[in-house]
Amino acid sequence: MMRLGILFGGKSPEHEVSCCSAVSVMEALDKDKYDIVMIGITKKGRWLLYDGPREAISTGEWQKIAEERLTADPEKYSFAVLGAGVRQLTDMIDFAFPVMHGSFCEDGKLQGLLEMADIPYAGCGTLASAAAMDKITAKQLFIKAGLPVCRYETTDPAEWAADRDGVIRRVTGNLKFPIYVKPANEGSSVGITKAKNEEDLRRGIEEALRFDRRILIEEGVDAREIETGVLGNTEIRAAVTGEVVAESDDFYDYDAKYTDDGKPKMKIPAEIPQEVSEKIREIAVEAFKAIDGEGYARCDFFVDKRDGTIYINEINTIPGFTKFSMFPLLWESAGVPYSETIERIIGLGYERYNAAHNRKTDK
Repeated sequence: MMRLGILFGGKSPEHEVSCCSAVSVMEALDKDKYDIVMIGITKKGRWLLYDGPREAISTGEWQKIAEERLTADPEKYSFAVLGAGVRQLTDMIDFAFPVMHGSFCEDGKLQGLLEMADIPYAGCGTLASAAAMDKITAKQLFIKAGLPVCRYETTDPAEWAADRDGVIRRVTGNLKFPIYVKPANEGSSVGITKAKNEEDLRRGIEEALRFDRRILIEEGVDAREIETGVLGNTEIRAAVTGEVVAESDDFYDYDAKYTDDGKPKMKIPAEIPQEVSEKIREIAVEAFKAIDGEGYARCDFFVDKRDGTIYINEINTIPGFTKFSMFPLLWESAGVPYSETIERIIGLGYERYNAAHNRKTDK
């Protein structure tokens, strides 16, 4: 039986979302095939072995339970991620399935750690994870691959501190309102604001700088939000397309994504012309290749309501797996059940690991 490590939580503003996603994944796993090892990472970055009730993961009570059990029985619950310890992570799991979003989780750092520990894992590797997480870098790679992106500018703390008025002049001279201000390295709309005027723009930049030193400033498009999922390593497939239909003109923010009250409507498949859907799926595969993606991801697009122009917005290399999440629903609509999607992701992780270890490493 495979010892499958489910990694959840994380040192990220998306900690709670990760916990909900992890519970959903575990509930879908074949209990006769996998020995599930739950490993939670606190908001302060502490790794804890957890074997309590799964419902406590969603509520956040898992951390207190894990810490109490560690104190009561350190020999059983202590472990080292790397280096010496009572036992190492490699002694506990055969395969890692990170169900973690945002900084320190989805940005290549965790993937690099797992590479160093020589543990096969689900999802994109270090390079693709880091590239996709940084919205500015991703756009530069998309442009290099000849893919369409929205008009944008960037700034950073040094430039902003030195010449705020200059930044505002440059941005408003090159972009039209509404303008979206985004931390380059956050997900789930964390730190994102919509600016309708210069005052909003100033506030938005200040807000984004609370989360990151690299700021993406993007021209808004009156567009439909279309998404698709991709699966594969060398042979990449795209799922059906789905549409996020907001209840208002405001953007699809954090609360809208993860709470019942704000949850937007999803139309799967998206009610768009077949040729548009096919083009989006084609671009999704090319965008995934552009970042050197492997495993799986969700690709987000804008389709301009006026002229039908398609823009690739971003790639999420660890998309949500909650009951509200688009990624598993897209594959279900494509004929791949939730549990089978997870099985494929695990299989792709092993495939990549085995391919890497079969390559020649000496002269």
